Amino acid sequence: MKKVLLTLVLVIAVMAIFAQNPVRKGQAQINAGVGLSSWGIPVYVGFDYGIHKDFTMGAEVSYRSYRHEWHNHDYDHTVTGISGNLNYHFNHILEIPRNWDLYAGLNLGFYVWNSPEDYHGDNTSGLGLGAQLGGRFYFTDAVGVNLEVGGNNAFSGGKLGLSFKL
Repeated sequence: MKKVLLTLVLVIAVMAIFAQNPVRKGQAQINAGVGLSSWGIPVYVGFDYGIHKDFTMGAEVSYRSYRHEWHNHDYDHTVTGISGNLNYHFNHILEIPRNWDLYAGLNLGFYVWNSPEDYHGDNTSGLGLGAQLGGRFYFTDAVGVNLEVGGNNAFSGGKLGLSFKL
């Protein structure tokens, strides 16, 4: 009976430890998917690293191309971005189950718009500061799906993709 009770206590303790944050301090994950934007459909690849039980820091690269009609001409554009982010994960304070991850944070990036030389519209390169609110559901201990909404960056609407813990 003592072995069963001890085993049960250890299992509960391990579950509580893992429930703190799906990306623990020192752990990394890769994210990839598509974004939502009024300037085409971007694709992205990102990396998150646990710097604290409730915080991750990450980087991301995105790319998109789109066609735009302006003054009765069609123009092809591309946008490439690189950004960094810092997210706070609410799993610890909200006691969210370990296969879920709810987070919010800020991002800062540089975006390069490439347009034809004869296009004189408003697309310009520069810095973008944004905020995001996201969530993940992990199907296994290492693979999950993510959904993120945000604004004031290259993904004005949000992102949908997969997350892979390393």
